[in-house]
Amino acid sequence: MTNDNQNKEISILKERINALESRNIFQDDVIEQLSKELAVHQTQMAELKEQIQLVANRLKDAGSMSSDKDEIEPPPPHY
Repeated sequence: MTNDNQNKEISILKERINALESRNIFQDDVIEQLSKELAVHQTQMAELKEQIQLVANRLKDAGSMSSDKDEIEPPPPHY
């Protein structure tokens, strides 16, 4: 192998390494962005679950109140 061929191969390998390093940096950045976005979504989901539980409790309470009201006050005769 001549010295010129070796220099070309080294140059090609350097370019490939640079390309791989660039891709790695890009992928690290994307992973970090996705991680942050996932954390935001997890927080929102926890808040929504809490709100759903509050609504479910209120509906349950309202349902028990309405059934108690029916027992205390009979429906009008025209029903």
